[in-house]
Amino acid sequence: MDAFEKKLDTYAELIIRVGVNLQPGQVLMIESPLETAELARKLVRSAYRAGAKYVQVNWDDEQVTRARFELAPDDSFSYYPEWNARMMEQLAEGGGAIVNIKVPDPELYSGIDGRKVTEASRAAAVARQKYQGYVRNSTFSWCLVKAPTRAWAAKVFADLPEEERIPAMWETIFRMNRIDRDDPIGAWRDHLNVLLAKRRELNGKKYRRLRFRAPGTDLTVELPEGHIWLGGGKENGAGVTFVANMPTEEVYTMPKRDGVNGTVTSTKPLNLNGRLVERFSLTFRDGKVTDYAAEVGQEHLAALLDTDEGARYLGELALVPHDSPISCMGRIFYNTGIDENASCHLALGSAYPTNLEGGTRLGKDELLARGANVSLVHVDFMIGSDELDIDGELPDGTVEPVFRRGNWA
Repeated sequence: MDAFEKKLDTYAELIIRVGVNLQPGQVLMIESPLETAELARKLVRSAYRAGAKYVQVNWDDEQVTRARFELAPDDSFSYYPEWNARMMEQLAEGGGAIVNIKVPDPELYSGIDGRKVTEASRAAAVARQKYQGYVRNSTFSWCLVKAPTRAWAAKVFADLPEEERIPAMWETIFRMNRIDRDDPIGAWRDHLNVLLAKRRELNGKKYRRLRFRAPGTDLTVELPEGHIWLGGGKENGAGVTFVANMPTEEVYTMPKRDGVNGTVTSTKPLNLNGRLVERFSLTFRDGKVTDYAAEVGQEHLAALLDTDEGARYLGELALVPHDSPISCMGRIFYNTGIDENASCHLALGSAYPTNLEGGTRLGKDELLARGANVSLVHVDFMIGSDELDIDGELPDGTVEPVFRRGNWA
């Protein structure tokens, strides 16, 4: 076995044993692009070695996806198969687990009518509301992971010769997931303990609000009473710990829905369902986006904000130091699952009920009453840099530094 094969085997084992933390007798679904079949097959073998009862692989092909938007009739885009949504619900309700190799091409919908993409995205979100509720409540184990595709590697490593891009992307993915360590699983456990310690520190502070200041940003975010900081591992409904995103470097909580005021400016491009939005700013008043602008992709940003009422409010606030390992790589990855772990970020749309004391037991109206946002969407965007300062207001009104020049104070 060569060095690459050994690393790929280790990566698959890490995803199964730490990512979804698959238990004997569980059913596993793997969602994979055709191009990442090598990793998907390794995951299948690792899952059965871990005692999986059954493994289902759902293949995705972006050429097939694009063909729909080029050739399908207009009424195609408001359709989403109910049987597919029900399948996902049944998997979650039955205590299954999902690994999603999520690597959308940043240029997938170049030249496609944005209205078609927006309509299709909304139809999927409506049909999958119940399933997404299971995701946000951590009812079952799920894990988003990364593997190279030609289109993605070409975007990230455009400075390299074509034949070097995929190998460079693999080495980067291995490094950000600690595969280069002598004991990757042990290194991950140590890392999760570091994030757990930071969560406990922040939960002990009980900040009333945070203020973010950087070039183009002056934003105050209130935190609801009973907010909880999470990050790293989380527990599913059966009490099994899993890691929802590999890699992960964040600790996060929920903003108070109507307690956000000021302006924030993005610091990295946003890959919004295969459409890039770059160099954008949002202005909030009493929680709601009242003004916005983007140098690239403003129409895509507008469509996101118009998804539903909750899309104009924040659902997540996450802290990531600028000196995090991914940030230190010095590249933009055009993939939110990676870029959000190199930068402090916010999310438009639905909050995670797990970020609120007793939140998983609350219905929509009760969540809104407690200060949590509810929406069909949840879209993270990056705001961190080496110029970001954050101050926190304690319950007694004292203000203290949380971040200075992009790192923990």
